[in-house]
Amino acid sequence: MTGRDGRLGIGIIGAGRVGPVLGAALAGAGHAIVGISASSEHERDRVEGILPGAPWLEVTEIIDRSELVIIAVPDDQLPGLVSGLAAVGAWHPGQLVMHTSAKHGVRVLDPARPAGIIPLAVHPALAFTGTSIDLVRLREAWCAVTAPAPVLPIAQALVVEMGAEPVVVAEEHRAAYADAIQSASDFSGAIVAQAMSGLRGIGVENPGSVLGGVVRSAVENALRSPAAESLDLSELGETAMDAPPRSAPGDDDPGSAD
Repeated sequence: MTGRDGRLGIGIIGAGRVGPVLGAALAGAGHAIVGISASSEHERDRVEGILPGAPWLEVTEIIDRSELVIIAVPDDQLPGLVSGLAAVGAWHPGQLVMHTSAKHGVRVLDPARPAGIIPLAVHPALAFTGTSIDLVRLREAWCAVTAPAPVLPIAQALVVEMGAEPVVVAEEHRAAYADAIQSASDFSGAIVAQAMSGLRGIGVENPGSVLGGVVRSAVENALRSPAAESLDLSELGETAMDAPPRSAPGDDDPGSAD
């Protein structure tokens, strides 16, 4: 442990929008950031704004120095990264290893388990910006938690320390969870984009400001309404098809891990 009792040395693999924010949230709870990896100068500039002074380290150095490793990389990179690091003997006994993918549970960490790691899967149901705004939003968010029963309280405690609320999602239900999260993101993004385009078309200069109140209130009403469970998504899909195309998925997508 580092610092006072119960505090962890945390290393972050992946400098996208998610990992640094979770690191900042845990640092705010008293844990120490021992290092973070980055693949570009752009990532470093953005991370410096939320984790100023965090050491930039190679992935193997991060693992070697950390008691909790947060892996925040895209879904398709996660299995290869875990198995590759296992192949070179990077993991350590008793080390907490937490990934942030919506799609995967803890089975994706199986290659590291013979080394004695403690596997955790924690996905924040939030569209990240990679800025301090996310730290505020995280306090109103929920995180899907999957872990072996004996260590499930550890994952839940980490979520609470980040300021969010944990919800347990079984390993076999992670794919369905990821689909639900992605659907909510895709449909809401496409429909808002369509509405903004319509307002611009009639000369409204700040369509986002005009729509903000109605979008937030409509979403809040829908989340509280039992009628939402009987909504015909196929009809929404036809509407979304007419909306302007979204930008390519990035690490701010709720289903993305980095």
